[in-house]
Amino acid sequence: MDENGASLRTLMDDAKLTDERGRLAALNRANILDTPPEEPFERITSLLKSVLGVPMTAITLLDADRQWMKSRCGLDADHTARDISFCTHTIEGRDPFVVPDASRDPRFAANPLVTDAPRIAAYAGVPLETVDGYNLGALCAIDTKPREFAAHELDLLKSFARLVIGEIQLRQIADRDHLTGAFCRRAALEEMERAVARHARHGTPAALIMFDIDHFKSINDRYGHPGGDSALRAVSARIAAMLRPDDVLGRLGGEEFAILLNGTGLDDATVAAERFRAALAAMIVPNDPPLRLTASFGIAVLGPDIADVDAWLAAADGALYAAKNSGRNRCRTAHSGGRDDAAAA
Repeated sequence: MDENGASLRTLMDDAKLTDERGRLAALNRANILDTPPEEPFERITSLLKSVLGVPMTAITLLDADRQWMKSRCGLDADHTARDISFCTHTIEGRDPFVVPDASRDPRFAANPLVTDAPRIAAYAGVPLETVDGYNLGALCAIDTKPREFAAHELDLLKSFARLVIGEIQLRQIADRDHLTGAFCRRAALEEMERAVARHARHGTPAALIMFDIDHFKSINDRYGHPGGDSALRAVSARIAAMLRPDDVLGRLGGEEFAILLNGTGLDDATVAAERFRAALAAMIVPNDPPLRLTASFGIAVLGPDIADVDAWLAAADGALYAAKNSGRNRCRTAHSGGRDDAAAA
């Protein structure tokens, strides 16, 4: 890359430091928030704590209003408010962010993380930068006594941060269906679990739309399995292009997919499902001869009668069955107690 190309790349990367919407979308794509502890990340924080001789280390991810810790050593809480976190300063740049003595730094002297537990005195953090230039969070080392971090210690911290990003990328690969690029069933179900938990804690609405391709066996019979695979890829790509950054598309198996619409109630989900249905019905999949298809959709939203993911899936699946049973290429909504709306979309 010549000097002009390198300068352009630098400007693009710098712009991403202030693109909060894009950063949060990248964090959402990583599909790692609120996931259980995992050994590779636990090993990194434990080893870093030993190598740097600090009492606390953490892998933190910065959500819209909180700092959540994927892994931590020596720290009790797994999250804090974002506005008091040291790591929110780290993600504003590309280089390590170092605070040798927080009590003497006007940005942090009155910070409750300094004045109260865990009583941060010194901090060093390295941004966790994705391949497309977004800082998801930070890998940080924390001491309860003021200290300088030597250049070789910061180099070690940067090396460990690259390992963290590598593990996140491996998770993303494992989360994806190899044929369609949609979330695999396991990863999609994990996203649904988190939506159920958010609804239970905060009343956050969410809608689940299940759909499958109508008469998919006849597509395989006529075009062969390569033609069926082309149809699955085309359907996934068309729906994915219509989703918002916080929405999730998963392949549950075969020709069956699920769309999770976070923050969405029944009325908006019904409108969205009809939009998806119409888009697939209008699509032409390149083949010989060209392939046209339709899909049926079942919609269910979280409510008092849905306590877990199994119940949510059952409600959406019941609505999907009603759509297929009433003629296919239409949408149905699930109502309380498992009854389905009979009105065609």
